[in-house]
Amino acid sequence: MQRKRYSPGRVPGTLLGLGAGLGVVLGALTGCSAGGTAEDVTVDAKAGSAAAPVAPPGRYRTLFEPCGAVPQAALRELLPGTLALSDAERAKALRGTAAVTYDTDRRVGCTWTADTVDGGSHRLVLDVERVVSYDPTVSDATRAQEVYTRKQLAAGIAVPVTPTPTPTAPSTGPSNGPTTAPASAPPASGAAGAATTAPPATTASTTATGTTATGAPASTTTGTPSSTASGAPASGDPSAPATTGLEPRLLGGLGDIAFVGDTLGPVGGAGRQRVVSVVFRTSNVVVTVEYRQRTTGAAPAPDSKELQDRAQNLARLLADRLEE
Repeated sequence: MQRKRYSPGRVPGTLLGLGAGLGVVLGALTGCSAGGTAEDVTVDAKAGSAAAPVAPPGRYRTLFEPCGAVPQAALRELLPGTLALSDAERAKALRGTAAVTYDTDRRVGCTWTADTVDGGSHRLVLDVERVVSYDPTVSDATRAQEVYTRKQLAAGIAVPVTPTPTPTAPSTGPSNGPTTAPASAPPASGAAGAATTAPPATTASTTATGTTATGAPASTTTGTPSSTASGAPASGDPSAPATTGLEPRLLGGLGDIAFVGDTLGPVGGAGRQRVVSVVFRTSNVVVTVEYRQRTTGAAPAPDSKELQDRAQNLARLLADRLEE
């Protein structure tokens, strides 16, 4: 059989077919690889998306037993009427009455009451609430602050508002360079020069220093600031409130934030009642100490300072109890 003659540069048909087929296969593989890459990027982007931050939990998980949290010595001072009771009656009064709650890890309370021999009475109410946030993006302490703020507003104490900074207006354009003040003209000669070098005339603004425009002392201006300008209240002003330092106010050194409220009102026939409340927050726990005294007849009104001091002392004892 005669061999076929090989010509340089000529590719057999079989090789051309194999090359074309291989090109189709590589193209298909490239398309699949590109499609797979896009899908992989999409999946990776979803998997790597940042989740919403979870707020930290509150510091406290449980609460103390309220009726046993107040020392007996403190109760005797807060309830002086117990001194006139028998031992059995005094023990019962000092035990207190626990508040009815459905979850003692969330809220507890206790009440003590004792009458005095003159017909008055003292009453102490303790309320302790552990606040829990059900929003994972809001912390328990933030929710507790909201509870505390509502109590503060109810006591008539305003919450300071942080002013919103005013945005600065953008500049209108770049500066064209420093402005050079015009050089002063040389003094004119003759009469014009004399007018230029003459001292300036006295103006009406000098009357504020005690002289008139002609240089004579002013008869209407004394030169001393008035009491209104100095900030002192005018005498006999009925609208100026008398401050005693015992008004409802914020307290320092008690929990994270605290305030004291004080109200006095009539009760019964001729009786009067003063209610002092000390509220403080520590992390996600809000503690309220309510101390009230009632007087009857011609007895003087309950002393504000005495009740506030007693209530604050008890609140500090409870704050120390939370730190144990």
